[in-house]
Amino acid sequence: MLILDGIFTDRGSKYAVSGGPCGSAEAAKAFVKQLCRKKKFAKATHNTYAVILPDGTPLKNDDGEAGAGMVILRMLEREGVVGEIVVVTRWFGGTHLGGDRFRRVQDAVRVYLDARA
Repeated sequence: MLILDGIFTDRGSKYAVSGGPCGSAEAAKAFVKQLCRKKKFAKATHNTYAVILPDGTPLKNDDGEAGAGMVILRMLEREGVVGEIVVVTRWFGGTHLGGDRFRRVQDAVRVYLDARA
């Protein structure tokens, strides 16, 4: 499990990105559960994720951040990343980001993809 915490802040919202191997829907749920064992991540406003399973099945979860899972999934598809979950964590800072939240999700996924390379 690779966790990149405190990667950036936007108008008070703080972001982290995590990821690792994932071969099934059960493994995806277990990954997020393991991440949330860390108190800080359990208290996050959103833990959105996506993964393309080895059989090609796409999975995503917005965790209340509507559309964020699809943003992550599209980036994984473009990069050809299969069998690896990416979780973008956000702690809401009090100011709504509007459409900028999708740019921040993309930025977080890019940080993860660059760090694992």
